[in-house]
Amino acid sequence: MKKSLVIPDEVVMNKIYLIRDHKVMLDRDLAELYGVKAIRLREQVKRNSERFPDNFMFQLTEKEVDMMVSQNAIPSRKHLGGYLPYAFTEHGVLMLANVLKSEKAITMSIRIIEIFVKLRETLLTHKDILLKLEKLESNVVRQDGEIKLIFKYLRELLNPQTEPMRKIGFKRTGEN
Repeated sequence: MKKSLVIPDEVVMNKIYLIRDHKVMLDRDLAELYGVKAIRLREQVKRNSERFPDNFMFQLTEKEVDMMVSQNAIPSRKHLGGYLPYAFTEHGVLMLANVLKSEKAITMSIRIIEIFVKLRETLLTHKDILLKLEKLESNVVRQDGEIKLIFKYLRELLNPQTEPMRKIGFKRTGEN
């Protein structure tokens, strides 16, 4: 009897992160979805390292992990189990299912790939909105500098110089 996977797409989507300009999933999350222990998943990756070039998988740096913790993408460094996690791209997810060779891993891998494709299609359909947002963002950044300059001048107007000004006019002989 086959067991159907009842994991909502949103759960999987929440485990996809944007790191180094790639949509990736962490080894710990994939291990959970594939129904294996994270340490066993990493062992299989190390045994089959030739199947995972840099565009399929990479290991996160300390700085990237700290950034993920600070942005609450992951609850804490303890959540990672005391090591720097591997991040798998869409191709790496598919290759990982081939390395693990379990039915659940293959089924889940297909589902994850479908979600990656759905995300890509969603981005393509909303590309025009994304372009408009990028244009708006660049305008806001440019205008931000102009607004700061306006506030600088306003502060100068509200807090005039306290130095005594030199008097202007004619002096009669004998006056200081």
